[in-house]
Amino acid sequence: MNKRLRFAIAIALAMLGFGGIQSLTGPLGAAVTAERVQSEDQILASAFSNRQSDLQVQGSGTVLKLLADDNKGSRHQRFILRLDSGQTVLVAHNIDLAPRIDGISVGDRVAFYGEYEWNPQGGVIHWTHDDPAGRHVAGWLRHGGQMYR
Repeated sequence: MNKRLRFAIAIALAMLGFGGIQSLTGPLGAAVTAERVQSEDQILASAFSNRQSDLQVQGSGTVLKLLADDNKGSRHQRFILRLDSGQTVLVAHNIDLAPRIDGISVGDRVAFYGEYEWNPQGGVIHWTHDDPAGRHVAGWLRHGGQMYR
């Protein structure tokens, strides 16, 4: 293995160890982050137009509206996010399994990792928490620098 190839592999492994390319700072990091957000929004737009559900997704958006908690069955904190693409999604965050996001307001940015379910209004993001039974991929929400799982 030549020196250049070993160096390239070492850099790639170091970047993975620091959370991947998107964690870089500066102009290159900003460009990669913008591309990633666009890609995430495209995945959600495609899922919406194809009426796809049961899709694990990651993204972020701006809180458009706070809704009353859903207290039927498992309790869920609910709010509507507007993605940078303009698409809206309902976030249904299970507050029986994960902490409530206190202090959330219209206009706040929220990042998410959860399961997308299609509906005619833009879709729902749920499973934004750990699965106590360990059968489902763990999800999360991030608001104000704090993770909620």
